[in-house]
Amino acid sequence: MELKKFITHHLVKGKDLNHHGTLFAGRGAEWFVEAGFVAASAMTAPENTVCLNIHGLVFTRPVPKGSIVRYESKVAYAGRSSMVVYVKVLMAKDDDFVLDGFMTFIHVDENGKSTPHNLVVNPTEIEDIALHQRAKDLLKK
Repeated sequence: MELKKFITHHLVKGKDLNHHGTLFAGRGAEWFVEAGFVAASAMTAPENTVCLNIHGLVFTRPVPKGSIVRYESKVAYAGRSSMVVYVKVLMAKDDDFVLDGFMTFIHVDENGKSTPHNLVVNPTEIEDIALHQRAKDLLKK
């Protein structure tokens, strides 16, 4: 399977701000997980997809009120029952980098037990091959 990119956007409103008047990290993290879930569940089924691990988030810049942020997500690696999703966040206006990171999702059955998803990820683009290796390395830790 090629790495399919999913794109979502969010408008940063007053309710999304911290005490500095910029995007609250908790809200940004919520949107980050949501974007990752979209990519993972699109490959299987939402009811069979659970988040296991968020592999770190580092915001590189503040995001002011009124900004539109773009979340780009893709399944970078698939194990037996796991999927590692890469998410990159950019300012929609000028493509300025905000943050990126990986999340591990698990495919589960109706009892919540991990079960094979039968996905195979075969990246062909240079950038996707590098993401695939980074994602695979995360599962070795």
